[in-house]
Amino acid sequence: MILVNTDYISGKELEMLGMVKGSTIQSKNVGKDITQSFKTLVGGELTAYTEMMNEARALATKRMVDEAEKLGADAVVNIRYASAAVMQGAAEVMAYGTAVRFK
Repeated sequence: MILVNTDYISGKELEMLGMVKGSTIQSKNVGKDITQSFKTLVGGELTAYTEMMNEARALATKRMVDEAEKLGADAVVNIRYASAAVMQGAAEVMAYGTAVRFK
């Protein structure tokens, strides 16, 4: 499966199959949440949240690809990501794009 954030793939003629998406809502456990809140006092990267968001993006991407494969897609073009805080320490990540088949 080819994944790109452009609306084309060089040298390929594309047949649009439709929009595909994947999403997840992730949170860290209370212990990590507390340690990360202390980190905000001194500054620096909140590594537990960075890991959480990386895991969330990977899972959302996998779910988007799974949906594209069900449509018989060869690629997903024009991929975008969106995120939103759902509650303290939890975030939703969505991956979406257009599933295409090569002509």
